[in-house]
Parts: sequence; C-alpha cells; structure tokens
Amino acid sequence: MDSKTILQRLEHEGAPLIDEDGATFVWVGQDAPLLCGDFNDWKPQRLKRAASGLWTFHLPLPPDAYMEYIYTDDPDDSFQTLPDPYNSRTIDNGFGRQNHFFAMPEFIGAHVPQPDSSTPRGRISQHTISSAFTLAGGQRTVYLYQPAVAEPVPLLVVYDGSDYLYRADLARILDAMIAQKQVRPLALALIENGGPSRFIEYINSDATLYVVLRLLLPLARRELNLLDLEQQPGAYGALGASMGGLMALYTGLRLPHIFGHVISQSGAFDYRLDERTAPMIEQIVQYMPRSHLKIWQDVGRYEWLLPANRRMNGALRRQDYHVFYHECNSGHNYTSWRATLPLALKAIYGV
Repeated sequence: MDSKTILQRLEHEGAPLIDEDGATFVWVGQDAPLLCGDFNDWKPQRLKRAASGLWTFHLPLPPDAYMEYIYTDDPDDSFQTLPDPYNSRTIDNGFGRQNHFFAMPEFIGAHVPQPDSSTPRGRISQHTISSAFTLAGGQRTVYLYQPAVAEPVPLLVVYDGSDYLYRADLARILDAMIAQKQVRPLALALIENGGPSRFIEYINSDATLYVVLRLLLPLARRELNLLDLEQQPGAYGALGASMGGLMALYTGLRLPHIFGHVISQSGAFDYRLDERTAPMIEQIVQYMPRSHLKIWQDVGRYEWLLPANRRMNGALRRQDYHVFYHECNSGHNYTSWRATLPLALKAIYGV
C-alpha cells in the first residue's frame, strides 16, 4: 500500500489495518514507539518507516487469530505504555495494564454462546472459607454456581475463580450451553487465588488439594445439589489456566477418584528444578499408575507455553490417557480462553 492509501484506510478503519493475509500496524509521527504483543512474545520491536512521518509493520496472520499488543517508549518497562490513537479497543491484562486488541474476521470468540432473555439462569452465591494454617491470608472467596435444574449434577472446581467468573464469563456460557443441550448440567465451585502466593498454591501443591478437600468440597456439598461420588467415582472435574491449568491437571492426577475430568488451558507445565530434569508434572504422568481421566488441553500458538503443552500432550498420549488437544491462533489471555471454553466443555461434558 502507498502512504496515501494507508492514511485513508487508517482514518476510516482504525488500526491495525486488517486484510486477508494479516494486520498492518500504523503509527503517525516523526518517531515511532516500540511495538510489543502476543506475536513477538512481548519483546519490543521497531516499526519500519513507510514515508516521512509514517511508520508501519505488517504481521501475517491466519484468518481466525486474536492478538493483544501495546506501544511503549521504554524497552525495559512494558507497563509504560503509549495509547494507539487509532485503536480504542482495550482490555485489562490482569496485571494492572490495558492492552490494545484486535481479531481477524474468523475469530471464534465472536460466536461464544450467550444466554438470551428466555434462558434459565443458574444461581451464583458468594462465600468465604477460612483457615489460619492452610490459606495465605487466612481466608478465601468462593463463588458457587448452581445450574437451573432439579437433578443432582457433577461439580467443576475452578482455579482463579473470579477471573473465570467475570473475565471468561463461565457461568453465563454454561447457562447458554445447558439450555441449548450442548453440555450436561454441572455446578461450579470457583475459588479465588491467593494473590502473591498464587505460584506456590498452584505449582503441584498438595496443600491446595487439602484446601479443596477439607474446605471447598464440604461447602459445595452443603450449598449445591451434587452427584454422590460413592455412586459415581471421578464425576467431579477441575479447570484452570496457566498456573491454574497446571494445578487442574495435578488435581486430576492426584485425586482421579474424585476429579476424573480436567480442563487445562495454557497449562504452565515447564517449571523444573534444572534443565536436566523433566518438569515434575511430566514425571508424575510417566511414573504414577495411569488413571481413567478425561483431559482437555488447549494452548495458543503465539505464547511461550506452546512447546511445554505439546510436550505434555505427548507425555499423556504415551501413557494412553484420554486427552483432547487444541491449539488456537492467539496468545496467553482470558479472551482466548473464553473463546475456547465452549469447545472444552463440549469435549468433556458434551451430551
């Protein structure tokens, strides 16, 4: 494109410019800031001068991609951001920063099931669990979701609970999918993470399993209409993303007689003691007796955890686990996980 065409399209379409083969970032000014995003692993790069006062960068992308990005003047501090004056679309990245975002025309996030005015809504209630010894800070917020059905249902324990409730819109997605008979009805126990202690809580943590067994499940059994595990062992499930995705798989591997269903999104499977040692979760898969788990894995092709997820999928398949695996053209964010949730729920709980 010549500079006149670029500027005309910029005024009418905004940034970035979307074409069949990808997206073109545009900056107008004597100097251009640095560009960081899912597509370059958030490592600052410079735009190219297209004309005097005009800078561009063309990014080839598949037609269903979703991307987040920022501009910055500081290569060492990506929290010092500059707004893209031609893109008003921003989203909270979960760490105190607003990212710009855009999607290619076939991105599946535009088609996530949503309830309408006639859809029966599940009931959401807020609770607190407390323990001075097993919970950082002494207590934790829990959200419980009871679907709008009368019969007993399985339970899905959700790590990073408030993120999945509010950022991934999990309860509303479930309302729609249950009403459309895409998945069986199920209840949710969404437990909040421990903030600064999140890493410790989610890295293959038996202490977190203790909290789930001794504090979370008793609360859920009192408040929700759940299936009897003695009659249906392994009926419950665990869901999480990133570190939570690691913890979801660990939950199923350690307690398969309770949590026989696992949804792991962008699981952080690469933590290891040193480069010569396989990650602990891989060793658990390799050396523990195989259990009858039903596992979903998804990961973005534009995130640093892609190799670790491919390796974990291989480890699971070598041990003959029942695993669904999905790669999407996006990065490490809740918009991508929200978009993929319907696929995961259908695979694990489809009717």
